[in-house]
Amino acid sequence: MLSLAALSLRLGVSGFQGSSRSIATIVSGNKTSKLVRERLRMEVEKMKSHFSGFRPGLVVLQVGDRDDSNLYISSKLKAAAEIGIDAKHVRLPNTATQDEVLQSIMSVNENPLVHGLIVQLPLDSVNPIDTELVTNAVSPLKDVDGLSCINAGKLSRGDLNDCFIPCTPNGCMELIRQTGTTPEKMHERSWENDLLKQRRSVGGNTAVVIGRSKIVGGHRMHEPAAVEPRSVGLADILVVGCREADGW
Repeated sequence: MLSLAALSLRLGVSGFQGSSRSIATIVSGNKTSKLVRERLRMEVEKMKSHFSGFRPGLVVLQVGDRDDSNLYISSKLKAAAEIGIDAKHVRLPNTATQDEVLQSIMSVNENPLVHGLIVQLPLDSVNPIDTELVTNAVSPLKDVDGLSCINAGKLSRGDLNDCFIPCTPNGCMELIRQTGTTPEKMHERSWENDLLKQRRSVGGNTAVVIGRSKIVGGHRMHEPAAVEPRSVGLADILVVGCREADGW
């Protein structure tokens, strides 16, 4: 999850001798979360009305008993319940072997009543477990975290309608939409009461993503220590996902 998310949109304002003035737009994560959950709740209700007896199923698979993982899982289960998803928590002991984890994943993959599978990371086991092997064992059709090579590959290729998008970048895009900026290619301007109103598209803008993880930035990320102030200053969209501000 993001420790800090900064979304800054620089709106060009004419009349400043060819220069532009930066205007930071602050958006509410809590408000956006409520809007998204309500939208999803309505979508789930619509699916249930079209398919009698249908209920979306989710499994969160955990290895070990880390306190931070327990907190994240609790939040996921609560959110799922609020929107009408039947979510189950499967916990394996910290003595679980790699084969036992893979067997649990295969069981969920083959269960028609489960439509999504989240493998909670890190895998807290006393035995060596290949995380890449485990995440890629999840069926791409149930990989709602979007961490498998197939979903990550489709995402990097731009096949956004044919893959699961990891929740953090998807959440960032939702926050950006709340500012009036859309993924679609549009750019409209109008003057009203001496105020510039814009509806801009993400495409064509300069975006800087600061983060270390595969999810926040991926291969396009900037390590905080390597970020140049000039790059941040020129960004139309700035997304920051790191635990500490030191070094940038």
